[in-house]
Amino acid sequence: MGKFGGFGGGGMPGMGNMQQLMKQAQKMQEDMAKAKEELAETEVTGTSGGGMVEIVMNCHKNVVSCTIKPEACDPDDIEMLEDLIVAAFNDACENADEETANAMGPYSQLGM
Repeated sequence: MGKFGGFGGGGMPGMGNMQQLMKQAQKMQEDMAKAKEELAETEVTGTSGGGMVEIVMNCHKNVVSCTIKPEACDPDDIEMLEDLIVAAFNDACENADEETANAMGPYSQLGM
């Protein structure tokens, strides 16, 4: 038996495993940061009114553009246009959430 009751070269048992775990954790953090960066550049689209209103946003939910077709602009029914904009925005948010869930899924159960 070695000097410390069978552990061989005097090192602590399991230290190699701990270093490997630390490397894996660091790699996962780097991968997660990269996924977040990619989400900032990933654009999603939300539409309403059969495409009369379209909102494009990134997956951090920053609106990139808003397109409104002229036929959606009835001066006697501004409330309808407002509703279409809200619906398109909500659709875009749902699409951003889906993209985020897909990209961040592997990390969501890690509590990172």
